[in-house]
Amino acid sequence: MNKITRFFWFCSGAYAPLLTKTPTETHKYVGIGGTVFFTGLLAAISASYALYTVFQSIWYALGFGLVWGLMIFNLDRFIVSSMRKRNNAWAEWKMAIPRLVFAVLLAIVISRPLELKIFEREINRKLDERKTEMIAQSKEALKAGFTEIYDLEAKKDSLKSELSQAFAYRDKLQQEYDYERFGTKTDGTSGIVGLGTNAKKKEQQLDAAQQDLATIRAGHQVRIDTIDAQIIKLTLAREAEFEKLQPGIDGFDGLAARLDALHILTKESEAMKWANIMIMLLFVAVETAPIFVKLISPRGPYDELVDLSELRVVVYSKEQSTKAIEKSEHNLQVFRAANEIG
Repeated sequence: MNKITRFFWFCSGAYAPLLTKTPTETHKYVGIGGTVFFTGLLAAISASYALYTVFQSIWYALGFGLVWGLMIFNLDRFIVSSMRKRNNAWAEWKMAIPRLVFAVLLAIVISRPLELKIFEREINRKLDERKTEMIAQSKEALKAGFTEIYDLEAKKDSLKSELSQAFAYRDKLQQEYDYERFGTKTDGTSGIVGLGTNAKKKEQQLDAAQQDLATIRAGHQVRIDTIDAQIIKLTLAREAEFEKLQPGIDGFDGLAARLDALHILTKESEAMKWANIMIMLLFVAVETAPIFVKLISPRGPYDELVDLSELRVVVYSKEQSTKAIEKSEHNLQVFRAANEIG
């Protein structure tokens, strides 16, 4: 416990030899040091997560996160240790205001990555929605760049339509020929059973239509096969272009994307908006707590001992300065006297 206490004293920026002489102050500086330490620890965790989303490497994230945490710890320790208790409250507040502003900025920076982790599931869902939108937009853009596919499909549909018309015409003549042979009375048939003159005419028309159908079918099939090959080629080219865009869409998971997703979520959900604000205020409270503790706590024995130590340094400095000046003046007088005698 003694080692832990001294470690937290160090974190608070207090001078341990003086603090041991004031037992009533030890717990206060343990609390201040603990707050500074855990703020630095949270900063390291926050930065590690934020940097992991950037580098996708746990070792880089831990390394940079540790450096960031130590930097925040050092800044907080400096902010707290540089504040001194005086008998002038207004002077103390003037000294504290810039430190409070800086502490609030640090709290916002520290809290943001942790908010991303807290709302990770909601952010992932929003990112999936954005990725789906990006895929749809990319496909639409690629369709606009490969309009030849639609032209070819239109030509193919036109050829199939002509072929269907030829089939329908052949089937119509086949039906009329059958009606004529079997004596079915219609607007186009005589109603006489057997292979008479009308039946033979129908047969000739059917044979001609069958030959035309065979000719059209053979020619159109070749053209349709050619068009299909061109469509397949262009479709593969379009898919290749989309595959080039796919890694960028899949990689839409960085820090900026997550911050943007969190911003959108806080706009869409009032509950998330207030939860986001409360988390940020919590970190602001933790970050500014040591400063407020120094401000609201009365001047204690430790502050008196620090002032006394500084006063001793000032007095000692004045004594040495006075001695140096008097010694210099004495040397000058000796020098002048020696020169006058000479």
